[in-house]
Amino acid sequence: MYVIETEGLTKYYGDRLAVDQISFTVERGQIYGFLGPNGSGKTTTIGMLLGVITPSSGTIRLFGSSEVKDLDEARRRIGATLESPNFYPYLSGLDNLRIVAKVKGVGEREISAALDLVGLSARSTSRYSTYSLGMRQRLALAATIVGDPDLIILDEPANGLDPDGMREIREIILELADRGKTIFLSSHLLWEVERICTDLAILREGVIVRQGTVTEVIGGGDLVEIRGGDPEHLRSIVEEYAGAVATEVAGPGVVVELSDPNTARLNEFVANRGVYLSQIVPRRRSLEDTFMELTKPTEIRAGETELVTLGGES
Repeated sequence: MYVIETEGLTKYYGDRLAVDQISFTVERGQIYGFLGPNGSGKTTTIGMLLGVITPSSGTIRLFGSSEVKDLDEARRRIGATLESPNFYPYLSGLDNLRIVAKVKGVGEREISAALDLVGLSARSTSRYSTYSLGMRQRLALAATIVGDPDLIILDEPANGLDPDGMREIREIILELADRGKTIFLSSHLLWEVERICTDLAILREGVIVRQGTVTEVIGGGDLVEIRGGDPEHLRSIVEEYAGAVATEVAGPGVVVELSDPNTARLNEFVANRGVYLSQIVPRRRSLEDTFMELTKPTEIRAGETELVTLGGES
């Protein structure tokens, strides 16, 4: 079952196009990463899903329905936290959650369950102003899951945290997924997204430029880093190699995306042009590699001044 479906979802702010006819689906039980640089349309899209921003055109279906009355009911099954949650600093964590619970129409049992899940039961009576950043982020998650929502939308849930804090948030998200919740996650922490998400969409300038499973999105050919003399000269040679999809100078070496994983052929090709490689090291393609390639500003993509693309998608 699709928990979220959008078709041609579009939003203008005056003459400015913020979201441009995006279509995507999120299935029940997925941890779905929704990625893009600042200004790419992520927050606007989340606002439209939550009903706080009105689309200019297009369709939103939540839990299978796009009818207005059904959307209002469906949104009661959503828990959401934005990047900067608002809590009263002079109240305890528990009392802040009591306010949230009253709005949602749930009781103390749901509050206790949420505090237990995020590990704040022991500090629930402390003032919010005494909480560390990590505790504040966990309280925001607790507020999100009070009422046991089916769909959880998280906007930068680990923003600004140290590694321990990020690990705590990651474990909570995975626990929620294990309980059958659907997670829709927006984050700039690409290494965390790669570790926990099942599926992704990447936006650039209001358009989805790639979507699918994490493996499908990262995609691409084999990457190797090679070294041998001047990297710019080496790059100019490799650009002529038929199996090279893209090249990029990286410090003293050149990173090459290969359509053919046979590096011996590449080595022979370079040697026949008078350069002998001192290093050929396989390099795993990461989500960060893909993200940076897909979200470069339009003027860079047009000129390809940073990455020379020799074939395929640019």
